[in-house]
Amino acid sequence: MMNEEQVLAPAAAGDEPEIDRQLRPRRLEEFVGQEQVREQLAILIDAARSRGEPIEHLLLSGPPGLGKTTLANIVAAETGVNLRVTSGPAIEFQGALASLLTSLGEGDVLFIDEVHRLQRVVEESLYPAMEEFSFDFVSGKGVGAQALRISLQRFTVIGATTMVGMISAPLRDRFGATFRLEFYTKEELATIVKRSAGLLQVPIDDEAVVLLAARSRGTPRVANRLLRRLRDYAQVRGDGTVSRELAQEALRLLEVDEQGLDASDRRLLRLICEQFGGGPVGLGTLGAALAEEPHSIEEVLEPYLIQLGLLARTPRGRVATGSAYRHLGLAVPADAPGAVLAQAADLFVGED
Repeated sequence: MMNEEQVLAPAAAGDEPEIDRQLRPRRLEEFVGQEQVREQLAILIDAARSRGEPIEHLLLSGPPGLGKTTLANIVAAETGVNLRVTSGPAIEFQGALASLLTSLGEGDVLFIDEVHRLQRVVEESLYPAMEEFSFDFVSGKGVGAQALRISLQRFTVIGATTMVGMISAPLRDRFGATFRLEFYTKEELATIVKRSAGLLQVPIDDEAVVLLAARSRGTPRVANRLLRRLRDYAQVRGDGTVSRELAQEALRLLEVDEQGLDASDRRLLRLICEQFGGGPVGLGTLGAALAEEPHSIEEVLEPYLIQLGLLARTPRGRVATGSAYRHLGLAVPADAPGAVLAQAADLFVGED
Protein backbone atom coordinates (compact mmCIF):
# COMPACT_ATOMS: atom_id res chain seq x y z
CA MET A 1 0.00 0.00 0.00
CA MET A 2 1.30 3.46 -0.87
CA ASN A 3 2.74 5.43 2.05
CA GLU A 4 2.92 9.20 2.19
CA GLU A 5 5.69 10.80 4.22
CA GLN A 6 5.89 14.50 4.81
CA VAL A 7 8.97 16.62 5.47
CA LEU A 8 7.60 20.10 5.93
CA ALA A 9 8.83 23.38 7.28
CA PRO A 10 7.34 24.08 10.74
CA ALA A 11 5.26 26.97 9.40
CA ALA A 12 3.78 24.76 6.69
CA ALA A 13 2.97 21.73 8.78
CA GLY A 14 -0.60 22.80 9.45
CA ASP A 15 -1.35 24.21 6.04
CA GLU A 16 -3.59 21.32 5.01
CA PRO A 17 -6.23 20.08 7.45
CA GLU A 18 -7.06 16.38 7.48
CA ILE A 19 -10.51 17.14 6.05
CA ASP A 20 -8.88 18.61 2.92
CA ARG A 21 -6.99 15.37 2.36
CA GLN A 22 -10.26 13.44 2.69
CA LEU A 23 -11.86 15.56 -0.04
CA ARG A 24 -8.89 15.21 -2.40
CA PRO A 25 -9.43 13.01 -5.49
CA ARG A 26 -7.26 9.92 -5.44
CA ARG A 27 -7.46 8.88 -9.10
CA LEU A 28 -7.18 10.79 -12.35
CA GLU A 29 -10.74 9.98 -13.40
CA GLU A 30 -12.00 11.61 -10.17
CA PHE A 31 -10.13 14.85 -10.86
CA VAL A 32 -12.43 17.59 -12.19
CA GLY A 33 -11.25 20.29 -14.61
CA GLN A 34 -7.83 20.96 -16.18
CA GLU A 35 -8.77 18.68 -19.08
CA GLN A 36 -5.61 19.15 -21.15
CA VAL A 37 -3.39 18.60 -18.11
CA ARG A 38 -5.33 15.46 -17.19
CA GLU A 39 -5.12 14.06 -20.71
CA GLN A 40 -1.39 14.68 -21.00
CA LEU A 41 -0.74 13.22 -17.55
CA ALA A 42 -2.76 10.12 -18.44
CA ILE A 43 -0.57 9.57 -21.50
CA LEU A 44 2.64 10.07 -19.49
CA ILE A 45 1.50 7.68 -16.76
CA ASP A 46 0.34 4.97 -19.18
CA ALA A 47 3.53 5.22 -21.23
CA ALA A 48 5.76 5.02 -18.15
CA ARG A 49 3.84 2.04 -16.78
CA SER A 50 4.02 0.18 -20.08
CA ARG A 51 7.81 0.65 -20.17
CA GLY A 52 8.22 -0.16 -16.49
CA GLU A 53 9.98 3.17 -15.92
CA PRO A 54 9.46 6.05 -13.49
CA ILE A 55 7.43 8.91 -14.89
CA GLU A 56 9.37 11.96 -16.10
CA HIS A 57 10.10 14.87 -13.78
CA LEU A 58 7.08 17.22 -13.77
CA LEU A 59 6.69 20.92 -13.05
CA LEU A 60 3.23 22.16 -12.04
CA SER A 61 2.55 25.89 -11.89
CA GLY A 62 -0.43 28.08 -11.12
CA PRO A 63 -2.11 30.00 -8.28
CA PRO A 64 -2.61 28.31 -4.90
CA GLY A 65 -5.46 25.86 -4.42
CA LEU A 66 -5.87 24.63 -8.01
CA GLY A 67 -4.72 21.04 -7.45
CA LYS A 68 -0.93 20.84 -7.77
CA THR A 69 -0.52 18.76 -4.61
CA THR A 70 -3.55 16.68 -5.56
CA LEU A 71 -2.04 15.84 -8.95
CA ALA A 72 1.23 14.81 -7.29
CA ASN A 73 -0.72 12.42 -5.05
CA ILE A 74 -2.60 11.07 -8.06
CA VAL A 75 0.60 10.45 -10.05
CA ALA A 76 2.03 8.44 -7.15
CA ALA A 77 -1.23 6.51 -6.69
CA GLU A 78 -1.64 5.76 -10.41
CA THR A 79 1.93 4.45 -10.68
CA GLY A 80 1.75 2.55 -7.39
CA VAL A 81 4.76 4.17 -5.73
CA ASN A 82 5.48 6.03 -2.51
CA LEU A 83 5.16 9.81 -2.25
CA ARG A 84 7.56 11.96 -0.26
CA VAL A 85 6.38 15.53 0.35
CA THR A 86 8.53 18.52 1.20
CA SER A 87 8.86 22.19 0.29
CA GLY A 88 11.61 24.43 -1.03
CA PRO A 89 12.13 26.38 2.22
CA ALA A 90 12.26 23.13 4.25
CA ILE A 91 15.38 21.88 2.40
CA GLU A 92 17.81 24.28 4.02
CA PHE A 93 21.11 22.57 3.17
CA GLN A 94 22.64 19.80 1.05
CA GLY A 95 22.49 17.26 3.87
CA ALA A 96 18.70 17.60 4.09
CA LEU A 97 18.42 16.99 0.35
CA ALA A 98 20.74 13.98 0.57
CA SER A 99 18.59 12.49 3.34
CA LEU A 100 15.47 12.87 1.20
CA LEU A 101 17.00 11.44 -1.97
CA THR A 102 18.63 8.42 -0.35
CA SER A 103 15.33 7.47 1.30
CA LEU A 104 13.55 7.17 -2.07
CA GLY A 105 12.92 3.76 -3.54
CA GLU A 106 12.73 2.78 -7.21
CA GLY A 107 10.16 4.93 -8.99
CA ASP A 108 9.15 6.93 -5.90
CA VAL A 109 7.87 10.48 -6.23
CA LEU A 110 9.49 13.45 -4.47
CA PHE A 111 7.04 16.35 -4.39
CA ILE A 112 8.67 19.74 -3.76
CA ASP A 113 6.16 22.50 -3.11
CA GLU A 114 7.33 26.08 -3.61
CA VAL A 115 10.22 24.73 -5.64
CA HIS A 116 11.13 28.30 -6.68
CA ARG A 117 12.29 28.91 -3.08
CA LEU A 118 15.06 26.31 -3.07
CA GLN A 119 18.43 27.54 -1.84
CA ARG A 120 20.89 27.94 -4.72
CA VAL A 121 23.40 25.43 -3.29
CA VAL A 122 20.58 22.90 -2.78
CA GLU A 123 19.25 23.50 -6.28
CA GLU A 124 22.66 22.88 -7.83
CA SER A 125 22.95 19.61 -5.91
CA LEU A 126 19.57 18.57 -7.28
CA TYR A 127 20.70 18.85 -10.93
CA PRO A 128 22.81 15.64 -11.09
CA ALA A 129 20.21 13.83 -8.98
CA MET A 130 17.50 14.59 -11.54
CA GLU A 131 19.68 13.90 -14.58
CA GLU A 132 22.02 11.08 -13.54
CA PHE A 133 20.34 9.79 -10.36
CA SER A 134 23.44 10.43 -8.32
CA PHE A 135 24.35 12.78 -5.49
CA ASP A 136 27.75 14.44 -5.22
CA PHE A 137 29.12 15.68 -1.92
CA VAL A 138 32.44 16.46 -0.23
CA SER A 139 33.45 14.42 2.81
CA GLY A 140 35.88 15.96 5.29
CA LYS A 141 37.63 19.29 5.30
CA GLY A 142 40.97 20.74 4.23
CA VAL A 143 43.58 18.54 2.59
CA GLY A 144 41.72 15.39 3.69
CA ALA A 145 38.51 16.30 1.89
CA GLN A 146 37.23 13.81 -0.68
CA ALA A 147 34.65 14.20 -3.42
CA LEU A 148 32.22 11.28 -3.28
CA ARG A 149 29.23 10.24 -5.36
CA ILE A 150 26.21 8.28 -4.12
CA SER A 151 24.10 6.31 -6.60
CA LEU A 152 20.36 6.82 -6.22
CA GLN A 153 17.32 4.82 -7.22
CA ARG A 154 15.48 6.15 -10.28
CA PHE A 155 12.81 8.50 -8.98
CA THR A 156 10.50 11.31 -10.11
CA VAL A 157 10.61 14.91 -8.95
CA ILE A 158 7.33 16.83 -9.12
CA GLY A 159 7.86 20.51 -8.49
CA ALA A 160 5.03 22.93 -7.72
CA THR A 161 5.26 26.70 -7.94
CA THR A 162 3.02 29.73 -7.90
CA MET A 163 5.77 31.81 -9.52
CA VAL A 164 7.25 29.92 -12.45
CA GLY A 165 9.20 32.99 -13.56
CA MET A 166 11.33 32.75 -10.41
CA ILE A 167 12.60 29.28 -11.28
CA SER A 168 16.08 29.36 -12.78
CA ALA A 169 16.44 28.22 -16.38
CA PRO A 170 18.79 25.30 -15.49
CA LEU A 171 16.26 23.87 -13.04
CA ARG A 172 13.30 24.43 -15.35
CA ASP A 173 15.10 22.65 -18.19
CA ARG A 174 15.48 19.50 -16.09
CA PHE A 175 11.75 18.93 -15.92
CA GLY A 176 10.55 16.73 -18.75
CA ALA A 177 7.02 18.18 -18.78
CA THR A 178 5.60 21.47 -17.55
CA PHE A 179 1.91 22.06 -16.88
CA ARG A 180 0.11 25.29 -16.09
CA LEU A 181 -3.08 24.98 -14.01
CA GLU A 182 -5.76 27.57 -14.72
CA PHE A 183 -8.70 28.84 -12.68
CA TYR A 184 -11.78 26.58 -12.81
CA THR A 185 -15.08 27.41 -14.48
CA LYS A 186 -18.26 27.77 -12.44
CA GLU A 187 -19.58 24.51 -13.90
CA GLU A 188 -16.43 22.63 -12.84
CA LEU A 189 -16.60 24.12 -9.36
CA ALA A 190 -20.27 23.14 -9.09
CA THR A 191 -19.28 19.53 -9.81
CA ILE A 192 -16.55 19.73 -7.14
CA VAL A 193 -18.96 21.23 -4.59
CA LYS A 194 -21.49 18.43 -5.20
CA ARG A 195 -18.80 15.79 -4.80
CA SER A 196 -17.46 17.35 -1.59
CA ALA A 197 -20.96 17.80 -0.17
CA GLY A 198 -21.58 14.10 -0.76
CA LEU A 199 -18.37 13.12 1.01
CA LEU A 200 -19.14 15.44 3.94
CA GLN A 201 -22.80 14.34 3.97
CA VAL A 202 -24.01 17.92 3.66
CA PRO A 203 -27.54 18.31 2.19
CA ILE A 204 -27.32 21.20 -0.29
CA ASP A 205 -29.76 22.57 -2.87
CA ASP A 206 -28.74 22.87 -6.52
CA GLU A 207 -29.23 26.65 -6.38
CA ALA A 208 -26.91 26.87 -3.38
CA VAL A 209 -24.33 24.81 -5.29
CA VAL A 210 -24.45 27.28 -8.19
CA LEU A 211 -24.18 30.24 -5.82
CA LEU A 212 -21.22 28.75 -3.98
CA ALA A 213 -19.43 27.86 -7.21
CA ALA A 214 -19.82 31.44 -8.45
CA ARG A 215 -18.19 32.83 -5.30
CA SER A 216 -15.28 30.42 -5.01
CA ARG A 217 -12.70 32.51 -6.89
CA GLY A 218 -12.28 29.79 -9.51
CA THR A 219 -10.46 27.70 -6.88
CA PRO A 220 -11.48 24.27 -5.51
CA ARG A 221 -9.73 24.89 -2.20
CA VAL A 222 -11.84 28.00 -1.64
CA ALA A 223 -15.00 26.14 -2.69
CA ASN A 224 -14.36 23.37 -0.16
CA ARG A 225 -13.52 25.85 2.59
CA LEU A 226 -16.71 27.85 2.00
CA LEU A 227 -18.73 24.63 1.88
CA ARG A 228 -17.49 23.72 5.36
CA ARG A 229 -18.44 27.18 6.65
CA LEU A 230 -21.91 26.85 5.10
CA ARG A 231 -22.28 23.45 6.75
CA ASP A 232 -21.51 25.00 10.15
CA TYR A 233 -23.93 27.87 9.52
CA ALA A 234 -26.69 25.48 8.42
CA GLN A 235 -26.28 23.37 11.56
CA VAL A 236 -26.37 26.37 13.92
CA ARG A 237 -28.79 28.76 12.18
CA GLY A 238 -30.84 26.34 10.07
CA ASP A 239 -32.02 22.75 9.86
CA GLY A 240 -28.76 21.36 8.49
CA THR A 241 -29.68 21.80 4.82
CA VAL A 242 -27.83 24.42 2.80
CA SER A 243 -30.42 26.32 0.77
CA ARG A 244 -29.78 29.29 -1.48
CA GLU A 245 -31.21 31.71 1.07
CA LEU A 246 -29.11 30.27 3.87
CA ALA A 247 -26.01 30.29 1.67
CA GLN A 248 -26.55 33.97 0.89
CA GLU A 249 -26.85 34.76 4.60
CA ALA A 250 -23.71 32.81 5.45
CA LEU A 251 -21.65 34.35 2.64
CA ARG A 252 -22.82 37.81 3.70
CA LEU A 253 -21.59 37.06 7.20
CA LEU A 254 -18.27 35.85 5.76
CA GLU A 255 -18.05 39.09 3.70
CA VAL A 256 -17.76 37.20 0.42
CA ASP A 257 -19.39 39.24 -2.34
CA GLU A 258 -20.97 38.29 -5.68
CA GLN A 259 -17.62 37.98 -7.45
CA GLY A 260 -15.99 35.97 -4.69
CA LEU A 261 -13.98 38.87 -3.27
CA ASP A 262 -13.53 38.91 0.50
CA ALA A 263 -12.61 41.70 2.90
CA SER A 264 -8.88 41.38 2.14
CA ASP A 265 -9.44 41.75 -1.61
CA ARG A 266 -11.63 44.81 -1.20
CA ARG A 267 -9.20 46.33 1.28
CA LEU A 268 -6.39 46.00 -1.27
CA LEU A 269 -8.47 47.54 -4.06
CA ARG A 270 -9.76 50.36 -1.87
CA LEU A 271 -6.23 51.15 -0.70
CA ILE A 272 -5.00 51.53 -4.29
CA CYS A 273 -8.09 53.48 -5.40
CA GLU A 274 -8.38 55.88 -2.49
CA GLN A 275 -5.01 56.18 -0.77
CA PHE A 276 -2.80 55.90 -3.84
CA GLY A 277 -5.05 57.52 -6.43
CA GLY A 278 -5.49 54.33 -8.43
CA GLY A 279 -1.76 53.66 -8.72
CA PRO A 280 0.72 52.76 -9.93
CA VAL A 281 1.98 51.63 -6.54
CA GLY A 282 4.82 49.24 -5.76
CA LEU A 283 4.31 45.80 -4.24
CA GLY A 284 6.54 46.64 -1.27
CA THR A 285 4.51 49.76 -0.52
CA LEU A 286 1.28 47.77 -0.66
CA GLY A 287 2.73 45.16 1.67
CA ALA A 288 3.73 47.83 4.21
CA ALA A 289 0.36 49.58 3.98
CA LEU A 290 -1.58 46.32 4.42
CA ALA A 291 0.83 44.79 6.97
CA GLU A 292 1.12 41.78 4.64
CA GLU A 293 4.10 40.01 3.13
CA PRO A 294 4.55 41.19 -0.49
CA HIS A 295 4.80 37.63 -1.78
CA SER A 296 1.46 36.81 -0.10
CA ILE A 297 -0.19 39.65 -1.98
CA GLU A 298 1.44 38.56 -5.23
CA GLU A 299 0.65 34.86 -4.87
CA VAL A 300 -2.72 34.84 -3.08
CA LEU A 301 -4.62 38.06 -3.76
CA GLU A 302 -3.42 39.34 -7.12
CA PRO A 303 -4.03 36.42 -9.53
CA TYR A 304 -7.81 36.38 -9.15
CA LEU A 305 -8.09 40.18 -9.13
CA ILE A 306 -6.08 40.34 -12.34
CA GLN A 307 -8.22 37.61 -13.92
CA LEU A 308 -11.36 39.61 -13.11
CA GLY A 309 -9.80 42.72 -14.64
CA LEU A 310 -9.89 44.64 -11.36
CA LEU A 311 -6.13 45.00 -11.05
CA ALA A 312 -3.31 45.44 -13.55
CA ARG A 313 0.44 45.00 -13.27
CA THR A 314 2.60 47.63 -14.94
CA PRO A 315 6.38 48.21 -14.97
CA ARG A 316 5.82 51.00 -12.43
CA GLY A 317 3.55 49.05 -10.08
CA ARG A 318 -0.01 47.90 -9.49
CA VAL A 319 -2.92 49.87 -10.96
CA ALA A 320 -6.63 49.68 -10.16
CA THR A 321 -8.78 49.48 -13.28
CA GLY A 322 -12.07 51.21 -13.97
CA SER A 323 -13.84 47.95 -13.08
CA ALA A 324 -12.29 48.07 -9.60
CA TYR A 325 -13.78 51.51 -8.98
CA ARG A 326 -17.16 50.29 -10.18
CA HIS A 327 -17.00 47.20 -7.97
CA LEU A 328 -16.31 49.37 -4.91
CA GLY A 329 -19.06 51.82 -5.86
CA LEU A 330 -16.58 54.65 -6.50
CA ALA A 331 -16.52 57.20 -9.30
CA VAL A 332 -14.22 56.10 -12.13
CA PRO A 333 -11.40 58.59 -12.84
CA ALA A 334 -11.07 59.55 -16.50
CA ASP A 335 -7.48 58.26 -16.64
CA ALA A 336 -8.16 54.88 -14.97
CA PRO A 337 -7.39 51.77 -17.07
CA GLY A 338 -10.65 50.60 -18.59
CA ALA A 339 -12.39 53.89 -17.79
CA VAL A 340 -13.77 54.21 -21.33
CA LEU A 341 -15.32 50.73 -21.13
CA ALA A 342 -16.70 51.47 -17.68
CA GLN A 343 -18.31 54.71 -18.86
CA ALA A 344 -19.79 52.92 -21.88
CA ALA A 345 -21.26 50.31 -19.56
CA ASP A 346 -22.80 53.08 -17.45
CA LEU A 347 -24.42 54.59 -20.54
CA PHE A 348 -25.73 51.19 -21.60
CA VAL A 349 -27.24 50.54 -18.17
CA GLY A 350 -28.73 54.05 -18.18
CA GLU A 351 -30.54 53.35 -21.44
CA ASP A 352 -32.32 50.42 -19.85
